[in-house]
Amino acid sequence: MRAPEALLQRIDSIPGMETGSRRLVVLMPQLGDFDSLEYAQALAGVLPELDQAGMRLLAIGIGDPGSADRFCAFTGFPRSCLQVEPDNRLHAELGLYEGLQAPGGPWPNLLLMCAGIGSPGTLAEVFRGYMGDRSAPQRLTTPLFRLAGGDGFQRPFELASVRLQNMVEVLGRWRTYVPCDDFITQRGGTFVLEADDSLLYVHRDQGILGFSATMAKPLDFLTPFVALT
Repeated sequence: MRAPEALLQRIDSIPGMETGSRRLVVLMPQLGDFDSLEYAQALAGVLPELDQAGMRLLAIGIGDPGSADRFCAFTGFPRSCLQVEPDNRLHAELGLYEGLQAPGGPWPNLLLMCAGIGSPGTLAEVFRGYMGDRSAPQRLTTPLFRLAGGDGFQRPFELASVRLQNMVEVLGRWRTYVPCDDFITQRGGTFVLEADDSLLYVHRDQGILGFSATMAKPLDFLTPFVALT
């Protein structure tokens, strides 16, 4: 199956993203979205592995250059690998979920999605962040978590603490991260493209905190293509 034409047209003029190499293209929601920051932090941790596998990386998020600069400074995601869109037109062209569109506008819809309405899997993922997950890797080296639960897995409240840090960062600089509130319910997607532009993998997010089909190990989809440590 060939990758969506709208995606190929968008990336064709970006150096390194032309036909001829494998590419990981991530469509992020607003750069101030929980999913965008958490996904970027995960990807920043495997940049050497992607490079060694010859996998070119590009993320496209909703925001502006100021959003992108702050986003990359906070997450460690390379600025050269991030493009921004002022709206969700590209997301729509790629068939990505616009989010709940009930009457009332974007903010009531976002709050309903945070409560799991029109956002399947969100509440379960929130609870996993508080309860811990022995199938997921640990995220923090703080001694408090070691004393509370041990090492080598995601301890109770550990992921919730990471998400709280992300939330504090975004809320303190909301207008930097989100220049316009109109698209705050928009969800993202992940596309892995072969060198000949065929589609090797696709994931279209269905809700908040659903940027991967395997949130405990959100980059597991890369294992057929990249040797992750």
